[in-house]
Amino acid sequence: MREWWVQVGLLAVPLLAAYLHIPPPQLSPALHSWKSSGKFFTYKGLRIFYQDSVGVVGSPEIVVLLHGFPTSSYDWYKIWEGLTLRFHRVIALDFLGFGFSDKPRPHHYSIFEQASIVEALLRHLGLQNRRINLLSHDYGDIVAQELLYRYKQNRSGRLTIKSLCLSNGGIFPETHRPLLLQKLLKDGGVLSPILTRLMNFFVFSRGLLQYINQRKKFRRRWVGALASVTIPIHFIYGPLDPVNPYPEFLELYRKTLPRSTVSILDDHISHYPQLEDPMGFLNAYMGFINSF
Repeated sequence: MREWWVQVGLLAVPLLAAYLHIPPPQLSPALHSWKSSGKFFTYKGLRIFYQDSVGVVGSPEIVVLLHGFPTSSYDWYKIWEGLTLRFHRVIALDFLGFGFSDKPRPHHYSIFEQASIVEALLRHLGLQNRRINLLSHDYGDIVAQELLYRYKQNRSGRLTIKSLCLSNGGIFPETHRPLLLQKLLKDGGVLSPILTRLMNFFVFSRGLLQYINQRKKFRRRWVGALASVTIPIHFIYGPLDPVNPYPEFLELYRKTLPRSTVSILDDHISHYPQLEDPMGFLNAYMGFINSF
């Protein structure tokens, strides 16, 4: 039996080594089109990808979309056109280390830096003095919380936030259930570099997944910001989410943020509601936006 496992191991090692050196696959036509229609700006020498569409003429409304982990601004493509029918500007970016944005390594990735990149993008677009609607998901929820904290502190040069809509993000560390893969990537160890290459996530184990630890460390700052501001806040929730389980997450959310409104989508909707149920997600968001 032992010899059999040794033979399998000896065969697997060169195969794995060969795979680790295979270049990433080419972009699909849809992703190539998404990249071609977007732009880049430079933040501290790093290229950040973003989309910026002009929608309703004459409307002053602007919405900025903040994507989740481990994806990109492409998460919003199914509701993009619908948003342009309501907002004058629809803007989304790939956070540093994600999507088409640069992925420096080694690099100390942080929620604070990602929030500063959002602020820099809006300065780049000349929108720093405009009132912004934020729509976020997962990792983007935490970035939105940091932006909300800065707005609450009335710091010069920060965003002026008109409204905030969160979705399926682990804003409470105590109810967040990271997947096994996330735990392995976050904590490092022998498997971490292999897993990151196998998934084409070259930098996650060295920084991106540290947002899970940052969320615990800065819980008072970020949850406190949600609880103390007076702007309209909404949460769109896919109840089958294994990362933010029902009903524990929702019970804590309603207890902590009694002023916030909530939209619960159909029972089969999970962690990516904007992709799994784009029409339900869009209708829930429009209902929120049109309520104030």
